Amino acid sequence: MTITTEFCLSSPSLPLVSITERLPPDQIECVHGLCFEQDARMFIVRIDSEVNVSEANLESLDEVQEATTIGYAGEQTVHNLTIDLDDAISEVFSGGSSVAAKLEPTVVTPEGWYERKVYKDRDSFMESRTRCENYGISLDLISMTSTSSTSDDDLPFGLTERQYEALTLALSRGYYESPRQTSTEELAAELGISQPSLSRLLRRGERQLLSSALQTQEHLNTVSN
Repeated sequence: MTITTEFCLSSPSLPLVSITERLPPDQIECVHGLCFEQDARMFIVRIDSEVNVSEANLESLDEVQEATTIGYAGEQTVHNLTIDLDDAISEVFSGGSSVAAKLEPTVVTPEGWYERKVYKDRDSFMESRTRCENYGISLDLISMTSTSSTSDDDLPFGLTERQYEALTLALSRGYYESPRQTSTEELAAELGISQPSLSRLLRRGERQLLSSALQTQEHLNTVSN
């Protein structure tokens, strides 16, 4: 089973955030090699062409050692930047390629880095999260989806795998008992997601169960009549 995650990294030491703070673009896309080489200082940055950010603008930033404009990709200007990398960033990304794979370019905003990555399992993600926190980088999980050889079509009542997982865990932990034996906060922590995300999973799963059950009952009533 693999885990697909979407999260935001926040830290004053994260490279390129200063571009969105001090120059016109409110967000940029970048590709870097930190997951493969912890001291990689070359970043390929894409900025909307209409913003008109020059090499001189980029080199005016303290963290940018050198900026070279490569060309254009669609409606974006592509720049090759050599970055003065903080030691904490090098350390937190060391060994990352063995447990995770990036799905899309990093999106950089004034709030931090938004990334989507695939981990081999939930423990690998939690290990990566702890590593970030140990180096002063906050990781805010937006979503986590598990994928296995079992397709959603194999699950009962039209549930998605993630809904089935959340409902099964909630039932096994006594969430539906009276009084409840656990809370959404505890269930969310066990699944490695936020409490609002867990609540949404349960609500959608419960709605799907009710919808399937009521449609079945309606069908049985029609046949019996």
